[in-house]
Amino acid sequence: MAKYRVNKTDEQPLRRVEPDQHWRLLRTGDRVSVRLAPGFEASGLVDAVTADHSVVWVDLDGGRGRTLLHCGDGVEIRPHGS
Repeated sequence: MAKYRVNKTDEQPLRRVEPDQHWRLLRTGDRVSVRLAPGFEASGLVDAVTADHSVVWVDLDGGRGRTLLHCGDGVEIRPHGS
């Protein structure tokens, strides 16, 4: 009798994600445009950046709050005006 096997994703190895070059140029206080999903774009100020530039906190304009962005999340973050 064959054994039923389920591939558990929690047992899969993690893959390393590297931020794009423009993420490496971001600094606290930079004005940026964030595209979270098609049709949803917001502007804000970079509040914090991790040492490896893979995670960025952005304080969104208009009182929308502070959001955490990871380079592996599929979001676009660009310096304002580019």
